[in-house]
Amino acid sequence: MNLAEGVQIVSFGLLSLMMIGAALGVVLLANIVYSAFLLGGVFISIAGLYILLNADFVAAAQVLIYVGAVNVLILFAIMLVNKRQDFTPLPNAWVRKGATALVCAGLFVLLLTMVLATPWTTTKVVGVVPAQSSIVTIGEHFFTDFLLPFELASVLLLIAMVGAIILARREFLPEQVISPETPQQPALTLPERPRELLVAGSDKKV
Repeated sequence: MNLAEGVQIVSFGLLSLMMIGAALGVVLLANIVYSAFLLGGVFISIAGLYILLNADFVAAAQVLIYVGAVNVLILFAIMLVNKRQDFTPLPNAWVRKGATALVCAGLFVLLLTMVLATPWTTTKVVGVVPAQSSIVTIGEHFFTDFLLPFELASVLLLIAMVGAIILARREFLPEQVISPETPQQPALTLPERPRELLVAGSDKKV
């Protein structure tokens, strides 16, 4: 995406603030449904950063896979389970919080060191033909150099989908197996209107 330098800086700042704020909301909010929605905001912000890097295919895959599949799956799992249970206080919880804070601080220092040590200066070359789209390049690599891993990954996903269908389907017993001693569940019926609502001597109902 060929944008002006000021537009790129402003877009990068807004997307970064959106991503950091949504990530903090995912961690700090007690309502897990809100956390799942904010996780979708994090994924969308990352997709915007990919667009600024001219990685249009990766940005589309980020939205389709993570927002459209993973995040929706998390929301469905949360809403279907719907288990309301208070968290029991754990002994020595401050040890876990301290270890988590230490790991996060270490990762932050590592990333900050990488950012400061990386030379971010770019040189502009006049007369160079712009590179082709990343979709074309990734497609060429998928169907030439990485054809076998690509097909193996598709077969693996197909096996996982078939296994999930087999595990999730319900087994129905045939009529010959059901014995008379098997307790039958009562059929669901709609409640009838009480007879007191009928007016005597008329065909009209109240």
